[in-house]
Amino acid sequence: MSIQLIKRGKAPLKRQIIIKLIAVLLAFVSIGIFLLFLKVNPLLVYREMFVGALRGAYNIRQTITKAIPIAICALGLSVAYKMNFWNIGAEGQMFFGGIGACIIGLFTGLRGPLGIIVMCITGMIFAGIWALIAALLKVKWGTNETIITLMLNSIALKIVTYLQYVAWKDPKAMGFPQIAEFSSDMRLPSIFRVNIGWILTIVLTVFIYLYMKKSKLGYEAAVIGNSEATAKYVGMNTTKTILLTVFMSGAICGLAGVIQASTVNRTLSVDFTQNAGNLAIIVAWIGNLHPVIMAIVSVIFAALIQGSDTIQMSFNISSAISEIIQATVLFFVLGSEFFLRFQIRLKRKNTGKKEVEA
Repeated sequence: MSIQLIKRGKAPLKRQIIIKLIAVLLAFVSIGIFLLFLKVNPLLVYREMFVGALRGAYNIRQTITKAIPIAICALGLSVAYKMNFWNIGAEGQMFFGGIGACIIGLFTGLRGPLGIIVMCITGMIFAGIWALIAALLKVKWGTNETIITLMLNSIALKIVTYLQYVAWKDPKAMGFPQIAEFSSDMRLPSIFRVNIGWILTIVLTVFIYLYMKKSKLGYEAAVIGNSEATAKYVGMNTTKTILLTVFMSGAICGLAGVIQASTVNRTLSVDFTQNAGNLAIIVAWIGNLHPVIMAIVSVIFAALIQGSDTIQMSFNISSAISEIIQATVLFFVLGSEFFLRFQIRLKRKNTGKKEVEA
C-alpha cells in the first residue's frame, strides 16, 4: 500500500468552513482529554467558560470590549494575508498606534471630538509607517516579512518600555513607572456602556468586505496573492499595491492600539495590547479571511478570555487554560490546511488499480 498526495485546487468556501469547524471540534476534544487527566469534567468547564462570559450585562460588555481589538486587528491582517504578505506584526503596530495616540492625547492641546479624530488618524499613520518597514524590505531585497514583522514587534515593545519607564514616565505617579492617563475628553465615547470601538468594528467589517470584493486595489492584492508574476505580466504596479496594502493593514491594527490605549487602558503600557494582535492571527486563519466570520470568531475568543476568570474560581484551575485552548485550536486549524490543499490517495501496489481516496 502506497500513499499519494495530490494537490487540490482552491476549495469552495463551504468546504473550507466545514473542515475548519471539524478542526476546532477536534481541538476541544483534545483539550477535554487533557482536562480529564486533571480530574475535571470538560463539558462543565466549557459550559462555565461561555456562560461566565455572557452571564449578566457586565460580563457581556467586558466580552465585547475584549473582542474589539482582536476583530480590528484580524481585519487589518486579512488585508495583507489576502496578498500572501504574512504580517505577524499586529502587536507592534498596536504599540505604534498607542504611541501616536499618546503624542496627540497627552502632549498637544487638542481635545474633544476634533482631538479624538486627529488622535485616531495619527495613531493609524504611525502604525502604517511601522508596517511599511517590512514591506519596503520585501519589495527591495525580498526579505521574509514574517521574520521582519516579528522582529519589529520586539523593537516596538522596547520603545514603549523606554517611554513608560524613562521618557514619558509620569512625575505625578509617585515613582511608579507609568505614563499619564488620557483625559476624559480624549477617550472614545460609549454606546450602551461599551466604547464605540464596536461600531467602528462593524463599519470596518463592511468596508473590508467591499474592499476585497469590489475595489481595484483589493482585486490587485488578490491577484498578487495568487501569482505576483502574473500580476506583473498584466501590467500591475505590484510595488505600489504591496506598499499601499501593507500600510492599510498596519494602519487598521494601529486603530486597535489607539482604542486600547486611549479608552480601555486609558494609558500606554507594555501590556496594553492584552495579546490581541497575536490572537488576531488565529482569528484570521479560522475565519478564512472572511470579514464577517472573523468578527464572529473574535467574539468567541473574547468569551474564552472572559470566561477563563470564571473557571479559575469555579474549578480551581489556572486561567491559563484559555491560552492552552487558543494554542490548541490554532494547531488544529493550521493542520486542517493540509486536507484543504492535498487529497490523500491510498494505492495498493499489488494490483495498481484499486484506490481509496481520503
